[in-house]
Amino acid sequence: MPPLAHLAGRNQYAPILYQVQYPANCPSGQVPWHGLSVMLLSEADCIGRNMDKIALITGASAGIGCEFADLLAAKGYALALVARDQSRLEERARLLEARHKVQVTTLPADLADASAPKNIFTELQRRNIRISVLINNAGSGVYGLFAENALEAELAMLQVNMTSLVHLTKLFLKPMLDAHEGWILNVASTASFQPGPRLALYSATKAFVLSFSAALSLELKDAGVTVTALCPGGTQTEFQQRAGMKHMAGARPMTARSVAEIGYNAMIKGRPIVVAGWKNKVLVAMSKRAPIMLSARVAEKLNKGR
Repeated sequence: MPPLAHLAGRNQYAPILYQVQYPANCPSGQVPWHGLSVMLLSEADCIGRNMDKIALITGASAGIGCEFADLLAAKGYALALVARDQSRLEERARLLEARHKVQVTTLPADLADASAPKNIFTELQRRNIRISVLINNAGSGVYGLFAENALEAELAMLQVNMTSLVHLTKLFLKPMLDAHEGWILNVASTASFQPGPRLALYSATKAFVLSFSAALSLELKDAGVTVTALCPGGTQTEFQQRAGMKHMAGARPMTARSVAEIGYNAMIKGRPIVVAGWKNKVLVAMSKRAPIMLSARVAEKLNKGR
């Protein structure tokens, strides 16, 4: 760690700027603003890496978001990571910096707070950090009968899964359009494709993400910016525990790493929609062909076992 980098620990938003002479083939002659630490890379580190690209990942402290962060850092992207748990987020940043020699900025924020997206955007602008890749991964779920669930928890889920996702996309899209370059990945779900009793609002939010992403991908088809909706099914994450669900007996969920790899590859190729895993592809294909109420009844039986 360079001298004085520890001072950033007094404030997660405290910037430190270091001017260094990079090798001629390194994409930048200036280390970006950074809230935790700055790592100076050797000439070998600069070759063949995406050091001129910075990825913003929400929900980055665990699960699929955590794997996205590790995957992009391994490919040389600098990172801006968002999550609610500041200590966990900063620990993750330190591990990524040490393992991959990339710069990681942490932005602790709760996307259930309507002001969080604007605060994130404003802070990154203040530090002169331009985002090339936006991965809207943060999400929450509320399990149970709609009539019995807590309204406050449901409204928070709507804010995280839909409103904050749209707000972040709106804010970061314009700089991408100005640069004629950008990649946006929104995490939807296989639940996007049918109603989900006992997960009624969650499934609806994911249907929204899928529809919004597909439409936006066409609006931007000639703009140099791609939009991808990633639709995972059951995945080994903390989601079910936080949503108040049990793992289904006999279920074999995919790993968060494999889902992140599928999503990243689809995003880089500019694919508008990708369903993660061949089993999920089969289930989605069957759901599309079935009458909507039949799909809903099947989902109801599956969700009762959660």
